Amino acid sequence: MLSALRQKSLHVRVFSLAFPMVLSNITVPLLGLVDAAVIGHLDHAWYLGGVAIGSTMIAVTFWLLGFLRMATTGLTAQAWGANDKTGLANVFLQGLTLAWLLAAVILVVHPFIADAVFSFSDASAEVKRYADEYFSIRIWSAPAALTNLVIMGWLLGAQNAKKPMMLIILVNLVNIVLDLLFVVGFGWKVQGAAAASVIADYSGMALGLYFVAKVWAESSLPSPLAQWKKASAGMSRLAKLNRDIFLRSLCLQLAFTFMTFQGATLGDDVVAANAVLMNFLMLVSFAMDGFAYAMEAMVGKAIGAKNRQELLESLTATSFWSLIISLLITLAFLLGGQSIVGVISDIPAVREQAYLYLPWLIAMPLVSMWCFLLDGVFIGATRGREMRNTMFVSMAGFFAIWWLLSSANQDIGNHALWAAMLGFMALRGVTLGVLFVYQWRRGKFLLSSHS
Repeated sequence: MLSALRQKSLHVRVFSLAFPMVLSNITVPLLGLVDAAVIGHLDHAWYLGGVAIGSTMIAVTFWLLGFLRMATTGLTAQAWGANDKTGLANVFLQGLTLAWLLAAVILVVHPFIADAVFSFSDASAEVKRYADEYFSIRIWSAPAALTNLVIMGWLLGAQNAKKPMMLIILVNLVNIVLDLLFVVGFGWKVQGAAAASVIADYSGMALGLYFVAKVWAESSLPSPLAQWKKASAGMSRLAKLNRDIFLRSLCLQLAFTFMTFQGATLGDDVVAANAVLMNFLMLVSFAMDGFAYAMEAMVGKAIGAKNRQELLESLTATSFWSLIISLLITLAFLLGGQSIVGVISDIPAVREQAYLYLPWLIAMPLVSMWCFLLDGVFIGATRGREMRNTMFVSMAGFFAIWWLLSSANQDIGNHALWAAMLGFMALRGVTLGVLFVYQWRRGKFLLSSHS
């Protein structure tokens, strides 16, 4: 294992995959800030409220369908490692077919989704009106947005992270420019913000399909039109993997949603402090996701090639750099955590509340890095069932920790929530880690669970 760390080419490979995805992640909050700044300068607050609710509805919908990216990455990386050209073509065509089917379903049922969400919302009539306006336009980007997930997964599985980065950056830049043009220049308000996002997603899809066509030609893959009918016969494998990852993502979303809603019952200052501290968790996610993506691509390739040494080297190098980055983030939170809180909020009561719970966030990078990395390992190995089952256990642990601490001491309040979140991250890493070690020692991990 230590010999792997002396290979310069291996470190270069890790960063060539991880760094572009970290940069891509950083552009996402930038887009949100521009949206808020543009809409926030209109003459009524309900425009910003409407866009906030509408964009959250879109974000949650598309995030829950993120399995399209994850499943495609693992399957593509394995086909790439095995030099299976037919498999590479099939994974992309199957993913594209599934993306378009899901997009069609979303477009049909989106009015019912909107009605259901707004029936539970206490927002004003004006905010609901503009949220519905935004959502009803923005949802038409579903075919492009879901196609982009497949494209990014396929390119990453083909060991190329620069092209997905360029796709994401293009989408965000087009969105920013059109936001300013449509909202500020043309005065289209909420409709302009939604239209900008739709056009941006389709622009990204066009660039992404160009990248795919280029890799397709360079790799001499079979004609997509001739292969499409054959590819449809193997959809069950992809569907099962996507189902398992979807259920895992749903549990993850449930835990974070509970964190937000339960925090709201503890008072305005607490929920505001939690919102501030969630930015710390977002920073950890931005850094760790890049290395998790690298792990997905490298592990999948090694499994496809059935190369135990390459798999071990990938695990060692990626884990090494993840540990280094986690230590640096921990040090930054320890030394500058209060300063970061001050930058995010200048409200004294919110700052004081955030300082109380900051120690939980200082511990978060080193505790949570393992669940990010092991997610990457199991996605690369296309072991969705294990990810689903361990997430069920971890979610049960999350609620158990919160309930036990809250029941034992009514005054513990928000500390119980953050203890539960830290325990949740730890349990995700521990359960996946135990499974990995068990399967590795028995020589089972080099085989895809779907092969």
